[in-house]
Amino acid sequence: MSLWNRVFGDPDDKYLKSLEPLVERINGLESDVQKLSDVELQAKTDEFKKRLKEGETLDDLLPEAFAVVREVSQRTLGMRHFDVQLLGGMILHRGRIAEMRTGEGKTLTSTLPVYLNALEGKGVHVVTVNSYLASRDAEWMGEIYAFLGLTVGVTDREMDPQEKREAYQADITYGTNNEFGFDYLRDNMAGDMQTQVQRKLNYAIIDEVDSVLIDEARTPLIISAPDNQSTSDYARFSRLVAQLTENEHYNVDEKLRSAALTDEGIKKLEELLGVENIYEEGGISIVHHLEQALRAQTLYTRDKDYVVRDNEVLIIDEFTGRILPGRRYSEGLHQAIEAKEGVEVQQHSRTMATITFQNFFRQYDRLSGMTGTAKTEEEEFQQIYGLEVTVVPTNKPIERNDMSDRIYQSEVGKFQAVIREVKERHEKGQPVLIGTASV
Repeated sequence: MSLWNRVFGDPDDKYLKSLEPLVERINGLESDVQKLSDVELQAKTDEFKKRLKEGETLDDLLPEAFAVVREVSQRTLGMRHFDVQLLGGMILHRGRIAEMRTGEGKTLTSTLPVYLNALEGKGVHVVTVNSYLASRDAEWMGEIYAFLGLTVGVTDREMDPQEKREAYQADITYGTNNEFGFDYLRDNMAGDMQTQVQRKLNYAIIDEVDSVLIDEARTPLIISAPDNQSTSDYARFSRLVAQLTENEHYNVDEKLRSAALTDEGIKKLEELLGVENIYEEGGISIVHHLEQALRAQTLYTRDKDYVVRDNEVLIIDEFTGRILPGRRYSEGLHQAIEAKEGVEVQQHSRTMATITFQNFFRQYDRLSGMTGTAKTEEEEFQQIYGLEVTVVPTNKPIERNDMSDRIYQSEVGKFQAVIREVKERHEKGQPVLIGTASV
């Protein structure tokens, strides 16, 4: 614990204590809510909406709405929200990030603020990291919402505009960060409001929020159209770059993900091209092709960064390990990789619309998120998005022993230690999970 916390107290503890009276109110309502019939429970949604129109706020409704969702969850899914999940739901409703340990039930926790905020009729978006989870959670948690008379939609890349429009007209919409972002871009390119699919961006809850808002924050979403620029030079420059030798003709910095020609490399290419000065005689186009061919050759690895399937180069998402159909590297890099792999080099594309995840999610009126690891990025969340992070206590005390970090003099020594540790655990019959920097 830091000196500041020892003197002034842990801010999380103070904040959580301020929520305890609400938890007690919800628990106090439980016996009365349990006595309600299914029909009486279902009527609560219309009652809450009526009270909102008469001037009550979502905060006024929170205790009773949370109690209702808890009871409906018990009846439909056989799962009852723990008190710590009630705390998590309040944190999300108040536009914060809830750090919840793995296994503490983030998905069920989210149903509380999702239902409460959906009562306004402005739409609630639940953002997941892949389409499987979006469909699964919409169907699974959808039983709670359907019981209470709310509609649920899923936005998916296979849908036509009308299907997407219906998904966004639902009270609650599930989807991936990519799909919400691309739908936003397409709407901005639409000629009139009738062809747009989204409503005003109201409230979103982001699962694995650190991955979306920090790790992928500056990842650009790009909608492009074919360009008529020639692609014939990519194969030629790919063959030239393949004749170069690392450390003699070029240097690679894997940490910075960059590759640069040395003086010897420039001289070698000038000989191969039959020019005296590649920068003066070759012009911007040749230099650009060479740079992208060198990047493709040295920095991008087949079956790690991309796969080749059916004569097509498909990007692998570095965060999830999933293939991203339809996504292409920009500025000629994708064409350079296609030339390197000997597949058909596709046409250049011209950027029609683009936005980063950081700028997209700042369009929402209200934002919140869940993850198992957010406290370490708290400063970034505060500075960039104005989001506070609160650590939600576990339902039961943690018995796991969190050991201190071990520091090694070299990477080789580190990996040798990992191998020894894995071998020892394996011989004892203990399962081992190894976390890596990338998939």
